[in-house]
Amino acid sequence: LDHAEQKKLSPAQEAELVEQIKQRLKQENAVIVAHYYTAPAIQALAEETGGCVSDSLEMARFGHDHPAQTLIVAGVKFMGETAKILTPDKRVLMPTLEATCSLDLGCPIEEFSAFCDQHPDRQVVVYANTSAAEKIIWAPDRYLGDYVRRESGADILMWDGACIVHEEFKARGIADLKRVYPDAAVLVHPESPAAVVELADRVGSTTQIIRAAVEMDNTRFIVATDQGIFYKLQQQAPDKEFIIAPTAGEGGSCRSCANCPWMAMNELETLATVFDRLDNEVFVDPDL
Repeated sequence: LDHAEQKKLSPAQEAELVEQIKQRLKQENAVIVAHYYTAPAIQALAEETGGCVSDSLEMARFGHDHPAQTLIVAGVKFMGETAKILTPDKRVLMPTLEATCSLDLGCPIEEFSAFCDQHPDRQVVVYANTSAAEKIIWAPDRYLGDYVRRESGADILMWDGACIVHEEFKARGIADLKRVYPDAAVLVHPESPAAVVELADRVGSTTQIIRAAVEMDNTRFIVATDQGIFYKLQQQAPDKEFIIAPTAGEGGSCRSCANCPWMAMNELETLATVFDRLDNEVFVDPDL
């Protein structure tokens, strides 16, 4: 998961790759749909070439509605699969199919199926709105499930999964930052621990966090989600200051350091060869 050793491109190398990618997109009738957590260079390229930068569901919707016959999904594997399910007649490519997700890895189908079989009286919910009267099995993120339980009052049994990025945010670190910046509003993704969510001035998805930063009167924000979102935050609210929430405890270390290691696998170099490889097309069982 360590991407600290990734080589950096010179401005000239980056410009050359960007131009190559732009030409291939035109030749292949393709468009890039990128997630907010990818690198700024990827997000900028998606926007410059008529693609989109958004959350996972909106990425798939955009790809469905766009006339391009090939979708380049810059994100993690389940996002490519979602795009393919929504638009099965289009070719879906990714810079790498190795870009997975801790939530996906932490919820193997065999184990989760067995878990559900142990609780036949419960509805199975995977990130969907439900009635508070129902008994629910929630997957894959236990923190988001706990947030929904607290907000809705629903009887929810959580699968024990978590996002490697959001799980690491520390309430004590955010409280310490608030003492340094008492005017800062705290924006938190609901996949964070409950103690972090309790400190939030606004809780929401990536899109909702960006909207809050634009709409709120505060000029400074502490942000508890992947730092890839800073590209859009700074674009949409250029006069405001954004500070990443701490992910390491006092004297400790972090695994993700607020940067998803799988999102970081979406690089210009792999994007430049996305049409030439045989190992990066997304296929989904048509029965799904």
